[in-house]
Amino acid sequence: MQKGNINVQAENIFPIIKKFLYSEQEIFLRELISNAVDATQKLKVLSSAGEYKGELNSLKVEVLLDEKKKTITVRDSGIGMTAEEVDKYINQIAFSGAEEFVNKFKNIDDASQIIGHFGLGFYSSFMVADKVQIISRSYKEDDEKNAVQWECDGSPQYTLKKAKRKERGTDIILHISKDAEEYLNEFKILDLLKKYCKFLPVDIEFGTEKESVKIEGEKDDKGNDKYETIEKPRIINNTKPAWKIKPSELKEDDYQKFYRELYPYSYEEPLFQIHLNVDYPFNLTGILYFPKLKDKIEIQKNKIQLYCNQVYVTDNVEGIVPDFLTLLHGVLDSPDIPLNVSRSFLQNDSNVKKISSHISKKVSDKLDEIYKENREEFEKKWDNIKVFIQYGMISDDKFYERAEKYCLFKNTEGKYFTFEEYKNQVEKTQTDKNKKVVFLYANNTIEQHVYVKNAKERGYDVLIFDNVIDPHFINMLEMKLKDTRFVRVDADIIDKLIEKEDSLPSKLTDEQKEKIKPVIEKFALKDKYHVIFESMSENEQPMIITQPEFMRRMKDMSALGGGGMGFMGGMPEMFNLVVNTNHPLIVEVVEIQEEEKKEKLVEQMIDLALLSQNMLKGEKLSEFIKRSLGFIGK
Repeated sequence: MQKGNINVQAENIFPIIKKFLYSEQEIFLRELISNAVDATQKLKVLSSAGEYKGELNSLKVEVLLDEKKKTITVRDSGIGMTAEEVDKYINQIAFSGAEEFVNKFKNIDDASQIIGHFGLGFYSSFMVADKVQIISRSYKEDDEKNAVQWECDGSPQYTLKKAKRKERGTDIILHISKDAEEYLNEFKILDLLKKYCKFLPVDIEFGTEKESVKIEGEKDDKGNDKYETIEKPRIINNTKPAWKIKPSELKEDDYQKFYRELYPYSYEEPLFQIHLNVDYPFNLTGILYFPKLKDKIEIQKNKIQLYCNQVYVTDNVEGIVPDFLTLLHGVLDSPDIPLNVSRSFLQNDSNVKKISSHISKKVSDKLDEIYKENREEFEKKWDNIKVFIQYGMISDDKFYERAEKYCLFKNTEGKYFTFEEYKNQVEKTQTDKNKKVVFLYANNTIEQHVYVKNAKERGYDVLIFDNVIDPHFINMLEMKLKDTRFVRVDADIIDKLIEKEDSLPSKLTDEQKEKIKPVIEKFALKDKYHVIFESMSENEQPMIITQPEFMRRMKDMSALGGGGMGFMGGMPEMFNLVVNTNHPLIVEVVEIQEEEKKEKLVEQMIDLALLSQNMLKGEKLSEFIKRSLGFIGK
């Protein structure tokens, strides 16, 4: 028997491992199983190369739980290890750098600072075990007496001795510590296996499960098939997930089935998917699904699962995937992505940037392909994907350049236009006196119905911008699109939104305006409504409420938390009360001598303006109804 010290001079290496990795404690099982899978895969390679002549038999990895003995065993039938290999890979390589690790991090309280500095692997087992045993027999050894047993109790001392083992392969036996006894629960282990091992390329077996099997040739009294319940090994994983299969071998139903496998509790089918299959200049496979976003931006961003050679790593893919693409669902698998101490965070690496850029391009190419091949289908999907595309265009200049040709505007009549198509559509009618093409838009066609109607009566078109990131999107478009201005349809009277060289004359003199203004201001709160007089068509309302585009847009952006305009959130909202100096009722009211009658009519017109904007509520609304009934009675 060989005794010795692991190559660690500092005595406190294991307590430090436990302290710093406690939050990631559960990954010990992933690490041990992925090692077992590696050992199994290596045997397959050796066999196919003719270097191993023996029988492969059933290649699998077993996880065995013994609650009484308080042990967890990870067993494989892979290549195994000789005594020399155990000494090399466990005593030397696995712990190399440990002393430096201790010296560097022993005084650090924040575990995040050790990210990327030290690899885990086999000895993550000491996070949950007081003692770890390895019993291994190499594929090179013909005699079962040539197996080897290694043992360590969490101190630098270990023992290495001969053992007996009938089959080739390795058992890692963890004697679970008192503070980690939660891992002696069958359901806890099952959850971890389903989380980390769901798509490993070798069968992972844990316990048994019951299955109802038809008894061939036997019927019950009613002539129905007879069944019996049998117990069979519980296989955790799907060894051939869809992303490892060639796209040419998959049908649409296969992609939908795999989506349900990834998200069994999702009730909505995805819109479409992109199958990634890259082997140069880096290795990357995966399937990304487009969920139905509609106008939601509070989407869960942890729906893309990252794998490394089919071993689950994390669902935090920020850094690998551009931020706007984290709205997608699906799987990415790459052995070329560098990972930290727990395989859960990324280091700075040029490969990551290349992968991120490639994914962005592939997504854009797919959208462009759908747009070109079937624009009608693309338009049907637009309301569900527009938030994603707009978010991408705002946050990624390269994506903007690609998406500009298929990003769509939608108008109030439900028609869709590319940027270029729309500018050509409205250029003649909606160019103002400053040679700017004015794009009118509504964010609520019901509340802004009067304003949309007024615009259409002028022959103008109105777009719909009704999702939460539109204030940012519009700001960006005004910087990108030449000689273009965006204005919400209720930001001013229509003739001011698109000013022409000619304007309507006013039926009120300046003297008459000054005469009626104090009466209007008496009912229009000066701190909220600014009274202005405009020459409008006599067919439009006598008074309307508008909110200046700049102030409203800044407030909208502030509410979304952007543009550095946090102070805007605390500012009171300001509106214009626009008086139509050509409306017959306004002209009539100016000449009324009876002050009380004049005030009642003015108040009624102001309330009507407020009502049309859904701004008349509570007591004021009740008073308005009562006053209106009085008018009807007269």
